[in-house]
Amino acid sequence: METKVNYTIVGAFVIALVGAITLSVIWLSSGFSFERYSIYMVYMKESVTGLNIDSPVEYNGVDVGSVKSIEINHKNPQMVEVLINIKSATPITMGTTAMLSTRGVTGVSFIALQDKSTDLRPLEIKQGQTYPVIKTVPSIFMRLDAALSKLSENFGEISQAFQSVFDKENLQSIKGILSNLDRVTGTLAINNRKLEAILANTAKATQQLTPLMRSSTSAMRVIETQTLPAAYQVLSNLDDVARTLAEVSAEVKQNPSVILRGVDRQVLGPGETR
Repeated sequence: METKVNYTIVGAFVIALVGAITLSVIWLSSGFSFERYSIYMVYMKESVTGLNIDSPVEYNGVDVGSVKSIEINHKNPQMVEVLINIKSATPITMGTTAMLSTRGVTGVSFIALQDKSTDLRPLEIKQGQTYPVIKTVPSIFMRLDAALSKLSENFGEISQAFQSVFDKENLQSIKGILSNLDRVTGTLAINNRKLEAILANTAKATQQLTPLMRSSTSAMRVIETQTLPAAYQVLSNLDDVARTLAEVSAEVKQNPSVILRGVDRQVLGPGETR
């Protein structure tokens, strides 16, 4: 009877020990967290390499959840459906966006959530959706790849443009233009030398005319001081002669016999003087 009792006690102890170990494992793994979570859907339009189930979901760098499942969209194989568990207290709004991001150089991918506060209304389930859908934006690598692709296309277009510009016909035309420019340059150089010679001759002529201009100035001064007064005196004398001739002419008109007899002198009376 004592043996049976001992086995019962041992069995109960083992069961209690196993239960305690199980509870400890659960405690260490989940911490008996009573945090409530909400499920959201994210549609990725790019490769999700490095993203796995239980990968973290961060909101502005804060851990707010994890990835629940990753599947290919059956209607559009280019899209990847990612279900994420997010703490219910996280403010997911109409302006919240999701982006695939990579942590450092380790290559560990996670979902990064951001909100630019463009629309602060809570995100709700729309008609035809199983879970609320968070809008996505291209990752940094995808944007870099798109930029490099666009740059490559632009370089290709530039290369084609250069090839079309520098074909055989255009090269011959460019050579002709350069030849004409060379000729024009030579002509301009010749004309420049001729112009320099003309300017030099003009300077020499100016130097030669300088003494002549000085002599002309002296001559003008002589004319002004000597010739003009003499000429004025001559003109004055001519004026007197003209007046005398006018008086003689008037007297001849009155008495033509004056020409033959001359002018009679009148006899002065007593007391008259001439």
